Amino acid sequence: EVYMQACRLERVIPVSHFVRNVGTATMTLNHCGLGPLGCKAIVTALGDTQIRILDLAGNYIQAEGSRYLMQLLRFNSTIEHLDLSNNHLKSDGAEWVAKILSDNISLKSIKLSSRFIDDDAKHLADALSMNSRLKELDLSHNEFCGKGGEYLGQLLNNEGLEVLDLSWNHLRMKGAVAFSAGLKVNTMLKHLDLSWNGFGNDGALAIGEALKFNNTLVHLNLNNNRLTNEGVSMLCRGLEYNDTLQLAYNSLTVEGALVLVNIVKNTPKTALDEIDLCVNQNFVHLLEVTRQEHPGLKVHYRGVGGFIAKKPQKRIDPMKVVQDYLDKRKLRLWDFFRNIDKDGTMQVPVTDFRRAIQQSSIPLDGYQVEELIQRLDRGRTGMVD
Repeated sequence: EVYMQACRLERVIPVSHFVRNVGTATMTLNHCGLGPLGCKAIVTALGDTQIRILDLAGNYIQAEGSRYLMQLLRFNSTIEHLDLSNNHLKSDGAEWVAKILSDNISLKSIKLSSRFIDDDAKHLADALSMNSRLKELDLSHNEFCGKGGEYLGQLLNNEGLEVLDLSWNHLRMKGAVAFSAGLKVNTMLKHLDLSWNGFGNDGALAIGEALKFNNTLVHLNLNNNRLTNEGVSMLCRGLEYNDTLQLAYNSLTVEGALVLVNIVKNTPKTALDEIDLCVNQNFVHLLEVTRQEHPGLKVHYRGVGGFIAKKPQKRIDPMKVVQDYLDKRKLRLWDFFRNIDKDGTMQVPVTDFRRAIQQSSIPLDGYQVEELIQRLDRGRTGMVD
C-alpha cells in the first residue's frame, strides 16, 4: 500500500514484480525502467522491509535516483548486496554512492559498472578508506585511466576488501604502475580481476614487482592485456606467492607458456598450482617433465590460432581409444578403474588417474590424456568418479 501510494504521488507506473515480492529477502528489479522517480517510490516502500539483496541494474536512475538510495541506505542495517550497474549515474551519482559507502554499516558487496571517470575513483577511494565492512567491489566497465589507477591504488588501503573487479577499464601502462603501488602493500585482497585493461609489458613488470611483496592474493586474472613473452617473463618474477594465474587470450607462444611452467619447475616451494593458457600441441610434451615433479599442477590450455600451416588431422576420441584397448584384452572399464581406486571410494584424484593412464600401454598422447581428463572432470573438482 505504501508503494502504490508513492507511485501515485510520483506519477510512475508500479512495477508488478516489486508488488509480488515485497517481504522477500531478495529484490531483483534489473531493467524495469524505474528512472529516478520510480527509484524514489521503491525507496519509500523499502524503509521497513528486511531485504538482503537489492538489484537495480539497468534502470537509468541517474544521480537523482542514487540520492534517494543514499537516504535509504545511509542507516540501513539489512541490505548486504547492492547492484547499481548501468544506471547512468555519472560523477554526481558517484558522489552519492561514496556517501552511501561512507555511512552504511551492512553492505558487503556492491556492483558499480557505471562509466565512471578518473575523478570519480577518488570519491570512491576516499569513502572506502573509512569502510572496512565491504568485502566485494565490482568496478568493471568504467573509464578509469592512468590517474584513476592511482586513486584505485589508494583504495587498496582498505582493510576489509577481499574481491575487486577492475576488468574492462582503460588503466593501460600508467594506471597499472600506479595501481601496483597499492597492491604491493595490500594485506587483504584475495581475488583481483584486471582483464581487458591493455597495460602491456610495462604494466606486467609493475604487477610482477608488486607480487614480490603481496602474499595474500590467491587469484589474479590478467586476460587480454597485450602481454607478450617478454611481459610474461617480467610477471613471472613475482609469482611465488600466488595460487592461480589466468593469462588466456594474450599473445603467448609456446615459449611464453614455458616461461611460466619453468617457474613452477624451478621453484620447489611455489604455491602456484593452476594456470590457464593458450598454447599449441607441442607444449603438451614439454609440460610432462614438469608434472613429474609437480603432479598437482593444473594447466588448462587451448590451441592458438594463426600458427597452423595445414589442416590438422582429425583427432581420435580418447575414450574410444581406451575402450578399444580394453576390448582387445577382454577387460572391463570397471576392472581398469578398480585397479586405480585403491581405497574403493568409487573416485580417484586426477593426478592418480593421469599417472595410471601414462604408465599403462594405452596409446594416448599427452594432449589426448588431458582431453580425456577434462571430459571426466568437467567441474574441475580434481576427482574422476
